[in-house]
Amino acid sequence: MTYLLGSHHVTLSVGKAQEDVDFHTKVLGMRFIKKTVLYDGSIPIYHLYYSNAHGDPSAVVTTFPWAQQGRFGTRGTNQAREVMLAVPADSLDFWAQRLSSMQIDHGQSELFGERRLEFNHPCGLEYVLVGVHGDRRVGHPGHGVPPEHAVHGIYGMGIHVYDQDRMVDFAKDVFFLGGEISEAGDVARFKVGSDDFGNWVQLRGNRTDDQGTWRFAAGTYHHFAWNFDTLENQEASKFQIEGAGYTDISELKDRTYFKSHYVRTPGGALFELAVTHADGGWDCDESPEELGRKFMLPPQFEHEREHIMSQLEPLRVDD
Repeated sequence: MTYLLGSHHVTLSVGKAQEDVDFHTKVLGMRFIKKTVLYDGSIPIYHLYYSNAHGDPSAVVTTFPWAQQGRFGTRGTNQAREVMLAVPADSLDFWAQRLSSMQIDHGQSELFGERRLEFNHPCGLEYVLVGVHGDRRVGHPGHGVPPEHAVHGIYGMGIHVYDQDRMVDFAKDVFFLGGEISEAGDVARFKVGSDDFGNWVQLRGNRTDDQGTWRFAAGTYHHFAWNFDTLENQEASKFQIEGAGYTDISELKDRTYFKSHYVRTPGGALFELAVTHADGGWDCDESPEELGRKFMLPPQFEHEREHIMSQLEPLRVDD
């Protein structure tokens, strides 16, 4: 039985908070569903969440805006790199025209028989829209993006690696590789978990770039979260990974909306093993209709609300 279902969310270290909100909502048309803070460390940093219409697991992008603290990173090899989002297969022309009208540089390509549109987040992170058929996830129509062209959710993740074989071995040994491994030039890809959509891992051989940044730093990918079915199976998978010798793995962390372990993979990418538990979910502290309207803090930070808010720049989120 496959306990890993598919993707859960992707988390990025971006630049300025307002430009990140504007990019995901006004350019990509995604739904703003949560405004909270980074739970780790003592520096107040926003944690911002964007999704498709329903906030499905496999359809959430989250960000930490680090420019306010002056922390900037380097994109390189042995690092997750491409933020890959799925859109309807016949919508790429719409997106190309939309990006052109907004003076956003972009390029088009085809890989594994799928059309792709490539462009950058304002902080430099690499985004790829991939045209797919039959995706049942419902996109969010916002800021001029009609329902028939809206982002379905995550397509998968792109990792640049010095040695592709080490990541393939990790997937085969302990991380729920499903199906065959496909290759196209210096790119290999495979699926993880049992979901139909949102769970591709794409490996690009890269022996020319320097090592990419792994810590929190603007302009870099932080982690990719995978969706497990139960806390019990999540814990069993954690022990399986650890028992195979991949011991750079965290203890369980409570993120309010889900619970997680984190493991550093041999290709450098940080994977999160996530479960949306019974007391979690995006609507555990806000109604489904009001997601993203309030600044939410976990109970352990609530007594510091005034101080935290004074350290963060005001944000404007337009419907």
